[in-house]
Amino acid sequence: MKKTQILYLGLILVLVSACGPSEKTKQLMQDAKISFGILPEKMPGSEKDTPAKIALGEKLYFEKRLSINDSQSCSSCHGTLGTTAGVDNLPTSPGALGKNGDRNSPTSLNAGFHFVQFWDGRAADLKAQAKGPILNPVEMAMPSEAAVEKKLSEISEYVDLFAKAFPDQDKKITYDNLAEAIAAFERTLITRDRFDEFQAGNHRALTSEEQKGLETFLSVGCIQCHNGPLLGGNSFRKLGQQNPYENTTDVGRSAVSKNDAEKYFFKVPSLRNIALTAPYFHDGKVATLPEAVKKMAYLQLGKELSSEEVDSIVSFLKALSDKNRSN
Repeated sequence: MKKTQILYLGLILVLVSACGPSEKTKQLMQDAKISFGILPEKMPGSEKDTPAKIALGEKLYFEKRLSINDSQSCSSCHGTLGTTAGVDNLPTSPGALGKNGDRNSPTSLNAGFHFVQFWDGRAADLKAQAKGPILNPVEMAMPSEAAVEKKLSEISEYVDLFAKAFPDQDKKITYDNLAEAIAAFERTLITRDRFDEFQAGNHRALTSEEQKGLETFLSVGCIQCHNGPLLGGNSFRKLGQQNPYENTTDVGRSAVSKNDAEKYFFKVPSLRNIALTAPYFHDGKVATLPEAVKKMAYLQLGKELSSEEVDSIVSFLKALSDKNRSN
């Protein structure tokens, strides 16, 4: 009799586990869809990309000869191979001539979904962004667009690749075409994670701890800035809305807009792959994800989070890592 009861209990547990989500989980899934929306399958502009443009752009992305001394490529600061997540995991990045930039390198993964590029939004899209670092004296330090075009024109492989990518243009190797090709490649850098699966209806994609973290994320107010499919990347916000940030040397958006009202405003970073992209903030001065969560809640929301709340949110954020990369 006892054996039969045990078997019966086991059968009940199996049946319960096979059931659909609880009402609480259903509501959380619905809240997530409303708060964030679904990450599109393709990036804006990708309909014009061809395999030839993407192949050229990928080669250019990893091409060190685009720097003054053949030492630096886009990938040097925005690695995408293996488990790297579009960054170099340094506070600030050294350029071709050894000098570091002033800001933390943002990830190139999913970048084409952002409403503008760079921390201060000085580039409207991926193509405009791709033109900047190659000529920046602190980054790749090439002297001019003409110098870049001349260098590439002297490499037979690129003569062929540009001809295939831009067959209808009289002049194939141009700085504008270079940027267009790099942007085409970057539009392929879309990541997928377990949160996508959760939003698609798989309630088991997130553990109970991660679901609790999502609830905490929403209830604490992180959603005020980190919303939309990328959980960010779609607005400027002042760093230090409730309590001032200690680093006041970088005025952020106002240096571009010349509007003092935008002083200390920065683009809200996406939280996709955030567990893989330490260190944090525009200056790279925050070393760990728990520290970033705690500090951001204080600066932006005026809240002192408990250790339990921080750990809970971090648990959810780790579920935002690309399934092909690891935490």
